Amino acid sequence: MSTPVAGDPGAGVLNALPSPLDSVADSREAARWTLASTGAVGALLLGGGPLLAVGRIDDWAHAAWAGGGLFVALLGIAWAMWRTSEVLVPPLTTPEVLTSPALHKLRERFDAAPGFYFGSAATDVEGLLRHRRVATEISRRLATAGAAERTALEQGLATAHRNIARTDPYVRWLLATAHAWIVREKLRRARRHTFLSAVLVIVGAVVFLGATGR
Repeated sequence: MSTPVAGDPGAGVLNALPSPLDSVADSREAARWTLASTGAVGALLLGGGPLLAVGRIDDWAHAAWAGGGLFVALLGIAWAMWRTSEVLVPPLTTPEVLTSPALHKLRERFDAAPGFYFGSAATDVEGLLRHRRVATEISRRLATAGAAERTALEQGLATAHRNIARTDPYVRWLLATAHAWIVREKLRRARRHTFLSAVLVIVGAVVFLGATGR
């Protein structure tokens, strides 16, 4: 059965704090700037200059080198844009995400300051979500329970629902934090991939210019 959670005045304070979701817009704006600058580099590579340079090639060997260099450069551009565009795709953030391996570093932060993230309602993510699992289990048992057991189950379900209502502010806060964390991690990965793709662009451009600059 579910045990009641004492009233937690800290839950109301969460509504007065800045939402973690406020950082999502900044992360996506940074991604848009990255996409715009990457697209500008791609437009430069496909501009009139490279096409004019290709006209100076008079043998297949240099043509192959020039084509390979341009392909590598454009591959780097496409790679950077693909990885960065993932930041703009809204992630699906559900309570199950809070216990996923992908958020283990975020859970370490939760565990370092449980009073702030869980108040007196729980000490970890599992404890905070326990009331939902209790309510689900009771609801399943109600479908096949006898008359004598049904009364106790209904009382337990009512208690579980009260506990869910009391822990909901913290769950919503954690979900908002997890959402912002996921977007931030996507942006960090996109930056690393953009740096690596820039290396490809430089290598490809050097090879192309070497093949066409005779």
